Amino acid sequence: MPNRNVRYGCRLPRAAATIKREQSVLLANADIDNSQALTERQKAVLDAALRLLVEEGDHLTMTAVARRASCSKETLYKWFGDRDGLLTATVQWQASKVRVAPVDGKGLDLASLTASLERFASDWLKVISSDTSIALNRVAVSHAGSGKDDLGAVVLENGRFALAKRLKPVLEAGRQAGLLDFADAETAFRTFFGLVARDVQIRLLLGDRLELTEAAIGGDAARATQQFLALHGAKPGRKASDS
Repeated sequence: MPNRNVRYGCRLPRAAATIKREQSVLLANADIDNSQALTERQKAVLDAALRLLVEEGDHLTMTAVARRASCSKETLYKWFGDRDGLLTATVQWQASKVRVAPVDGKGLDLASLTASLERFASDWLKVISSDTSIALNRVAVSHAGSGKDDLGAVVLENGRFALAKRLKPVLEAGRQAGLLDFADAETAFRTFFGLVARDVQIRLLLGDRLELTEAAIGGDAARATQQFLALHGAKPGRKASDS
């Protein structure tokens, strides 16, 4: 039986199906810091997909994305594999907006550590309070445990867990420099994460219309950082934990 064209929603040719599987594996294992490898066109497509998520929620389709982004479905399949691959890429693209300022472990001081933590906190609050992140997380929550797909796991792996992997080296560098005192980097990250997010994300997901202005986010980020340093900042005359 001859292979049919994917433009009309039919079975993928064998070559395209192979590409789909390969792209899905690559996307599943990609680190969110690799977003710079995306072309401007690919970023525009992912932005279009995020806007559609806001408008249509769980009804997002490859056809709708192709139409909104003015590209072919074949291109979407080549770049992202399938709908799940596209959703994975949108999660990674959204999470890549949370930056972690690099720190020099040897010359790290309290000012540069504080700046790095505040930048992370500010970016994180901007991302989780955006309409696109709220829509994406609502879809992921609705899918969790439903057997539809692994979007919930994708959001966790490429969102919260990936961000932890990026920030923990900064925390460890702070400990090595004698600026922070904690026994476990994961526990320290969870403390910082909780101080930053507080109840903001759950309130937004439930429809609370919080006024998160640039100034409010900056103030919250600075406050969370200072609270974290009050809890885990190395005290004068006390050696930072080595365990």
